[in-house]
Amino acid sequence: MKTNKLKVTMTAAMASLLLLTTACSSGNSNAGSGNAGGKEEVTITFRSSGSEDTLAKYFKSGLIEKFETANPDIKINIAPVLASEGDYTSKIVLQMKSPDTAPDIVAEDTSIIKSDAAAGYLEPLDTQVAGWSDWKDKFIENLKEGVTGEDGKVYGVPATSDTRGIWYNKELLAQAGLPVPFKPATWDEVLEAARTIKDKLPGVTPLNMIVGKSSGEGVTMQTLEMLLYGTNDTLYNDQTKKWVVNSPGLLDSFKFINQVFNVDKTGPTMQVALNGQAGSIAFQQLFPQGKLAMAVDGSWAGSTWFENGAAPIANVAEKMGFAPFPTQNGQAPGAITMSGGWAWSIPAQSQHKEAAWKFLEFLMNQENATGRVVAEGNLSPRNDSVDVAGYTDRTFTAEAQALLEVAKFRPANDQYATVSAQLQSIVESIASGKLTPEDGVKQLKDNVARSLGEDKVEVK
Repeated sequence: MKTNKLKVTMTAAMASLLLLTTACSSGNSNAGSGNAGGKEEVTITFRSSGSEDTLAKYFKSGLIEKFETANPDIKINIAPVLASEGDYTSKIVLQMKSPDTAPDIVAEDTSIIKSDAAAGYLEPLDTQVAGWSDWKDKFIENLKEGVTGEDGKVYGVPATSDTRGIWYNKELLAQAGLPVPFKPATWDEVLEAARTIKDKLPGVTPLNMIVGKSSGEGVTMQTLEMLLYGTNDTLYNDQTKKWVVNSPGLLDSFKFINQVFNVDKTGPTMQVALNGQAGSIAFQQLFPQGKLAMAVDGSWAGSTWFENGAAPIANVAEKMGFAPFPTQNGQAPGAITMSGGWAWSIPAQSQHKEAAWKFLEFLMNQENATGRVVAEGNLSPRNDSVDVAGYTDRTFTAEAQALLEVAKFRPANDQYATVSAQLQSIVESIASGKLTPEDGVKQLKDNVARSLGEDKVEVK
């Protein structure tokens, strides 16, 4: 198929962005409004980081004006919520409960879509996406899992995404006699590479993994689930609706962590590993100083080394690399990544669903969807974003984008936080030598069963 080289929307618009400021609110005074001057009003709500919020600036860069010019009967209102992620979730739930306060389009973290859909807050979009040709052919199939409810219906359109893999220092691996580019095919090859670096390069930490519970969800998603979902097992059984608290894959995942930190001793010191800023230490200090060879972390982490990042590295693409994390034994699909990101949904209480969908379809076309992720430094859920000039020109983007094809998502229900907290504590205990992998599995089973009930867990 012929490639369509579009210019990213931000090219013309970004020149004016520095002049713009965003007025953020914690409420939604426009929600539920009817007509203003004969126009149907559509309110879109998302989490804002403040006056310099990139998404708010993107909306104000000419995007809304372009839509309103083509649709003179619709007025778009943006209603950003200035809040932490946790507070944002609580606030939008309150808004979505009433037609008087519900926005017409809402940004949903893909980790909460299933629970919000099950609670009846979101409108199913199956009819809309069925009539949208882009949905079938242009959106990455794996990412649709993140916006699908437990009832099998679609409750959102993926808007941004991310992946996880192995960041590595090309120069250090070469010095250790390892192949560059680094493409391990199995867990054993990752472990062997770490051992080789330990032997050949004294003073260099071979492999960093997030294991300190003070790092929160990073422990579960960047470490434990990156391992577990590369086995033949999962954390949650979608058929039985139970948590798999004892499986060969879970035990092997715990054993991998134990191998790195206690058997081979190729991980960072406990002083670094248990620090709540372990990721920042790795990417802002150890990697730039040539004291870290590999780290399992997110696709966004490499931006730390860009010219405007916290710890710039000259000629970064020549010195650093991003490799897929392999499945346990190299079984299909060969690599694994966990993915998160945000989606756009339409609340069930929206009073302007048809107009909202029209704007959502416009917002997520090839040009606009790609323009947003370029502005924010995220990955695109559209497979044709790679055809947009400027998208994969960004360092490491092509490698990170390719991993979306094998992406998996966290279990998305309201019990996940409880299970995740247990995993974080157990992973830390295993890494610090306080628990054996076998005891870790037993503790997970006992604690989750105690917290959620025996009927919520199963053993494989």
